[in-house]
Amino acid sequence: MNTHATKGPGGRRGFTLVELLVVLAIVSVLAGMLLPALARTRRAAGGIRCVSNLRQYAVAAQLYWDDHGGRAFAERGGRTNGGWTYWFGWLQDGSEGAREFDPRPGALWSYVGSRGVALCPALDRASPSYKSKARGASSGYAYNQILGPRNGPGEAMGSLAVPTAVAVFADGAQSNDFQPPASPEHPMLEEFYYFGTNRLEATVHFRHEDRAQVAFADGHVAGERPEPGSEDRRVTGQLLGRIVAERVTPR
Repeated sequence: MNTHATKGPGGRRGFTLVELLVVLAIVSVLAGMLLPALARTRRAAGGIRCVSNLRQYAVAAQLYWDDHGGRAFAERGGRTNGGWTYWFGWLQDGSEGAREFDPRPGALWSYVGSRGVALCPALDRASPSYKSKARGASSGYAYNQILGPRNGPGEAMGSLAVPTAVAVFADGAQSNDFQPPASPEHPMLEEFYYFGTNRLEATVHFRHEDRAQVAFADGHVAGERPEPGSEDRRVTGQLLGRIVAERVTPR
C-alpha cells in the first residue's frame, strides 16, 4: 500500500492515502455536527410558521365575531352536496383519501383566503404513518368545539371573563385505527378538526418538541403540554392528547 505522496502530471505533489483518510474523517465529523443543527433550525422555522398561522387564525376569528354579533362559529354546520360544511371548509363523504375538499365555505375563508395558514409545516404528510382524509391537504389545526357546538348558538365571545385563558385553535390530529389503510395493528396519524373535554378523544397534536401551539381568545399563541394521563402514543413518534380542561371551557 502506498502511503507516500506521489507526483502527478506536471510534477505536482498528490495526496497520500493517510491525508485523504484524515480529510474524509474531518468531513464526516463536520457533517455529524452540522446535520443535527440544520434539523433543529428546520424544526424551529416550522414552529415559527405554525405560530404565525395560528395568530392569523386568531385575528380572523376575532373579525368573524365582530361581524356576527360576537358569537363563535360552529365547529360543523349544515350538510350540502353530499358532504358537511366544517369550520375550515366543505368535506365530501366517501373513501378516506379520495374525498373532495373545498375551503371556501369555511367560516374564516373570507378573512384568511388562500394564504396557506391551514397547513402546519410540522405535520408530516409525507410520512408513511400519515393517512389523508381528502385529496390534497385540508387542515392541520383543530377548533374548540365547546365554543361552537354543532347544535345551538356559539359562545358569546365578548362575555368571556378571561379571554387570555380560553383556547380557540390548536395543532390538531388523531390516531386512526379503524379506517383503511389504518388498522388496530397499524394505527396511522390523520388530520382532525376539533378538540374539547371528552376524555375519550385525544385530538390535540403535540408536534413541536412535545408541545402543541395553541391560539387563545385574546389573540396570543403559546405552547401547551398534554394533560397528564391523556397521552396517546400509538403512532410511532407522535404524541397526541388533550390540553387541560381549564383552557377549553369558556370562562
